[in-house]
Amino acid sequence: MTTPPTHVVFDLGGVLIDWNPRHLYRDLIPDEVERERFLEEVVGQPWNRKQDAGRSIAEANAELIARFPQHRALIEAFYGQFDRMMKGAIEGTVAILHELGDTGVPLYALSNWAAETFPIAQRRFDFFDRFDGMLISGREMMRKPETAIFELLCTRFDLEPGATVFIDDHEDNITAAHALGFHTVHFREPDQLRNALVGWGLLPPG
Repeated sequence: MTTPPTHVVFDLGGVLIDWNPRHLYRDLIPDEVERERFLEEVVGQPWNRKQDAGRSIAEANAELIARFPQHRALIEAFYGQFDRMMKGAIEGTVAILHELGDTGVPLYALSNWAAETFPIAQRRFDFFDRFDGMLISGREMMRKPETAIFELLCTRFDLEPGATVFIDDHEDNITAAHALGFHTVHFREPDQLRNALVGWGLLPPG
């Protein structure tokens, strides 16, 4: 019989925070085709992931500006106006976070986030004080879905995967966590998450 989970780990962007570069670049690049090309070919995921894994913003900007000098201002805006990429909290998930915390469920965060921009989110959102611990990829020089960051999460906070729910909006991270024995929720929207947590007995039905 599977042991029900007792601890919950949240991703941040896409789960608790509505983060999307388009929130900023819709204003900076009005043409949709041009905007999507820039987001894919210039400041795409391969570039952004390196900052999530600890590379400095100065080094990241220098690399891209050398390759795309015509886009210097738009490249510098990615981190220079980072706050505008965060539209706000995903309130339904934040409500769940508070409900879990109010019932005494230990709560943790595991996020791919650049070390230099994470304080911007901490200053803006007051729900961070609900976490018993946070692991931020840019501070640890490793990122999801690497096995090492999940192992560090468990070691640092004394977590057992089989007693822990991991919530994330990216399938590759969910796959990695599931392979290590975590209970997982591939997040799509708050009601779906709530139903899963009710099923594990972490929230009351209704």
